[in-house]
Amino acid sequence: MNKDALIHDNRLIDAWADVLANGDELDKFARHSPRLAFNDPEFMLRREVRGVRLQLELLKPDLAQQALGVQHTVVVFGSARLRSQADAETAVSEAQASGDPKELKRAQRLLRNAPYYEAARRFAQLVCSHNNRCAADEQLHICTGGGPGIMEAANRGAYEVGAMSVGLNIALPHEQFPNPYITPELNFKFHYFAIRKLHFMMRAKALLAFPGGFGTLDELFEVITLVQCKKSKPVPIILFGTAYWRRLIDFELLVEEGMIAPEDMDLITLVDSPEDAWEAIQRFYILNSGEVVGTDTDGI
Repeated sequence: MNKDALIHDNRLIDAWADVLANGDELDKFARHSPRLAFNDPEFMLRREVRGVRLQLELLKPDLAQQALGVQHTVVVFGSARLRSQADAETAVSEAQASGDPKELKRAQRLLRNAPYYEAARRFAQLVCSHNNRCAADEQLHICTGGGPGIMEAANRGAYEVGAMSVGLNIALPHEQFPNPYITPELNFKFHYFAIRKLHFMMRAKALLAFPGGFGTLDELFEVITLVQCKKSKPVPIILFGTAYWRRLIDFELLVEEGMIAPEDMDLITLVDSPEDAWEAIQRFYILNSGEVVGTDTDGI
């Protein structure tokens, strides 16, 4: 798509040309500088303009996905710290050569958890290969947090079968860089966690959570809560790695103590293979002839 075609008012083009022509003459963060409002960082970063910034973060990814026909996504959560089998094996070899026992222990842990990376990669391949049998408006696109680890694995799996995938990155104190497998036009960066989470759910038709830390748990329970409270339509919520999740969270305790209803346990499905995860999604929607049944493109 021609980007210039998105700008319908030539006067805006002229205004932006003026900004570029005079940009070096103005201190970008000086107060009361004679600049256009949308090119005034001091103004745009004011507390009172927060609502505008929130709206911009909502609109930019939404419009870009609409333009590329991304209507339905399968969201993959998981640790940014996991590595591929090949990278983990290299890390073990390097740690053994260094003679550092702490590094060796860390590398061996990476190798032990590398199957999760490979499973996320395989799962994305399964989902995106299904799209070859679908009409464009029925296709499922992989969506991740855009970073390394499990996120990279899922974007990579989509990339390896020639499919588009979405990356919803976040600006953090310790910079998180987008992985190289995200479709460039679908590579977004957020300041607000809340708007990023909203985008995870807006098009989600299923969510798959691999082992992870605080960020993964935050995202997972946000989704469970939205579905439990009927703020979002039911979607398959799948936890990959039965042993990990049962050790981490005692769901039965929540039921026994009356903290959740017994039927709330039906909101989640535990699996141990990419094929089982994909089968759980197909079973939920009764996929026949490539048709996704019962979805709602409006999302939240």
